[in-house]
Amino acid sequence: MATRSDPLAPYHAKRDFARTPEPRGKAAKPAATLQFIVHRHAATRLHYDLRLEWGGVLKSWAVTRGPSLDPGDKRLAVEVEDHPLDYGSFEGTIPKPGYGAGTVQIWDRGAWAPLHPDAVDADLARGEIKFVLSGERLKGGFVLVRLKPRAGEPPERHNWLLIKERDSMATPGEGDAVLKAETSVASGRTMAEIEGGKPEGRAARAKPKPPEAMPANAKPAVEKAAAPKARKAAPAAKADPAAMPDFVPPQLCRLVASPPRGETWLHELKLDGYRVQLRVAGGRAALRTRTGLDWTHRFANLAKTAAALPNCLLDGEVVALDDQGQPSFSLLQAMLSGDTKPDYVFYLFDLLHDGTRDYRGDPLLDRKARLAELLRGAPKSLRYLDHFTAPGEAVLASACRLSMEGIVSKRGDAPYASGRNDSWTKAKCRGREEFIVGGWSRDKAGKGLGALLVGARRAEGLAYLGRVGTGYSGRTAEMLLARMKPLQRKATPFAGRQPERTSDVTWVEPELVVEIAYGGWTDAGILRHASFIGLREDKPAEEVVADDQPLREDPPAEKPAAAPKAPRPAKTGPTGARLTHPERIIWPETEGHRALTKGDLAAYFERCADRILDHIAGRPLSILRAPDGIGGEVFFQRHAMRGQSPLIGAVEVAGQARPYMRIDDVAGLMALAQVSAVELHPWGARADRPDVPERLVFDLDPAEGLGFAAVAAGALELRDRLKALGLTSFARVTGGKGLHVVVPLDTGGKVPDWAATKQFARLVCGMMEKDAPGRYTTTMAKSARTGRIFLDYLRNDRLSTAIASWSPRARAGAPIARPIAWSAVKPTLDPAGWRIDALIGKPAAADPWTGFEAAATPLRAAIETATRPAKPAKR
Repeated sequence: MATRSDPLAPYHAKRDFARTPEPRGKAAKPAATLQFIVHRHAATRLHYDLRLEWGGVLKSWAVTRGPSLDPGDKRLAVEVEDHPLDYGSFEGTIPKPGYGAGTVQIWDRGAWAPLHPDAVDADLARGEIKFVLSGERLKGGFVLVRLKPRAGEPPERHNWLLIKERDSMATPGEGDAVLKAETSVASGRTMAEIEGGKPEGRAARAKPKPPEAMPANAKPAVEKAAAPKARKAAPAAKADPAAMPDFVPPQLCRLVASPPRGETWLHELKLDGYRVQLRVAGGRAALRTRTGLDWTHRFANLAKTAAALPNCLLDGEVVALDDQGQPSFSLLQAMLSGDTKPDYVFYLFDLLHDGTRDYRGDPLLDRKARLAELLRGAPKSLRYLDHFTAPGEAVLASACRLSMEGIVSKRGDAPYASGRNDSWTKAKCRGREEFIVGGWSRDKAGKGLGALLVGARRAEGLAYLGRVGTGYSGRTAEMLLARMKPLQRKATPFAGRQPERTSDVTWVEPELVVEIAYGGWTDAGILRHASFIGLREDKPAEEVVADDQPLREDPPAEKPAAAPKAPRPAKTGPTGARLTHPERIIWPETEGHRALTKGDLAAYFERCADRILDHIAGRPLSILRAPDGIGGEVFFQRHAMRGQSPLIGAVEVAGQARPYMRIDDVAGLMALAQVSAVELHPWGARADRPDVPERLVFDLDPAEGLGFAAVAAGALELRDRLKALGLTSFARVTGGKGLHVVVPLDTGGKVPDWAATKQFARLVCGMMEKDAPGRYTTTMAKSARTGRIFLDYLRNDRLSTAIASWSPRARAGAPIARPIAWSAVKPTLDPAGWRIDALIGKPAAADPWTGFEAAATPLRAAIETATRPAKPAKR
């Protein structure tokens, strides 16, 4: 369509400028605002030419039937040659028989903003670009999608589809109504008047002012992608009171690994709610989402309260606060769905317009100062979001300690710029993003929701990124099923890699967006330890794009002053968390095994993080700590402590005065290494459903002097008894002299409570004791264990724990508890044969518990089988 040396070469080659009134033009430097124009063109057939300014030219498409405001209409848009920027003001008649002969009218014009300003060229190359128009007739979101070429079509011909986004500017069923406008937005003339040579009016000759819906200062981020050497954007124009925009595309944040450094940066808490723009004019308030959807009716109470404010356009976040005063997204969703009485709080953090002038070109600090004045004395539900000037890392640590999502860092001297750029960043406490639902799997009972199958968009289509099977209550699961039912489809919506199991999957149209917390990614690019947070109704699926790149480095501070070098920490974990005293010996040297330090413990946690997290992530957790090594004071910690690392979460458990600990990612493991946690003891339930047993654990503990051969025989016997009851079990050596038999339980439908689960475990152990009282005992007293194996069923209780697979043990030589295959359970097995020092320098071992989750079986059927009265013997 254009050449690298002259993008307008095709345009010039097709025209005889001695005959045509069209401007010759040349590629120009970008202006302060990106313009768009729609020409109505009566050539061989009437059509509309959409032109978007980019890279100093007008990218152009011929829309055969004209643009539509109905999202259901897909209008063919044929890509044509780039036009010069001067063409934006052209209106007249091209004489025959020249190229494009016919009358040309400026049917609409205004400003446009790409959804991803730094990726416009990449979006055009891959064939899909999303943008917002702010014209006199066309407003809101649109998308251009390139079609695959048909057989026989010339290779230079590119057909696209122009589609209106579903937003507050859309008019479903009335998409063509906008085309009834007959006059030019520039001259006021009809096509016939232009063809007849009627002169423009005096007002029409005046150069139009830049549209107010797209701020001039939004341009720098756009220019960066289009022309790196372009001049700096002009300051934002000051608007008159009547020109206060209805809506401004919001400024967005870039995700960074850690907060930026420098005195120019301000830091705000990242709130867990819906981004909303408030417009107050003449005593009426309107609230719109980040994509321009009108949600005034959904936040009716806030709108009523905000109507008392003076005229203004404000940016902020609507949240719901829990009993502790913390933002809760799940509570916000409950309010929006009508399950809970609405009690919203609107945190406002930016002023765009005060009804008298446009503030978007002013520095952030000035805008916030004016905002604070405007909100002085405002009702309690309208709150000013203050900021912090302390170092970003310190603010982030405090935010994580408060269980916040993270922080947003903003340059205090920067203007407000729609779109994503380097002056706003966000750093999170834990992986948490939006994903698109592409299907769902059934629970073990085959009736309810087992897991959501989620993904995100890439160039090749919707990429599958994993399953999410936790985080939602029974009521939430029912709501999700109701939302997904009308979206069912026959074929997978995922392109490329598919889920491993699809026999139990119901596919859905990729329209629902959910927010997911997760602990990381597997080597294959699948979510690890994913947990459902909530449904995102404010974000369209088209915006959820997979990020294949690592997190961006911190934006550079402007010429920072030289600072004295800080002492380097002795060791840092993968998250940058400091590890103090890594040289401290935790496991002293023994015969055949070297001494292991706190640094070695951290290295082991990092090396085997995926394996360990499979068994402890998302569960209430107790730990055994050895601050001075296993030869010093060792103590068991069950509860979260005041002042503990913000990387260690807290779990409120009903009936318990203090919260339990929880970790979900490698950063949490490193925080445990910092406090010398040498043993990890998780619950048999998840943190979001602590009253639902998810696994059975039988501990075979041999008496002193009893060899492992007896333990192996007992474990195999227990395995067979459980199998006869319909349960699949797995073996784990404990790093000592015993062995665990672990049974995964199906948690779908109505499940037995902890009391019934513990009673069943006791019943199974009691049967073994009754059949072989000389080999087994269920009595805890050591005097009763002589020569026998203690069958410990007491770990199957609500507050009970068991050592985690891959956890170290506080024993000489640093052994670990390790899952093993049943084929390895032999009399000659050394249950303490796997040790930390042998695993630190090796790749993480394969998990021998393949299919553990898939083997989960309902316990109720096993209880019924075990308690069924025996049939009388036949005579």
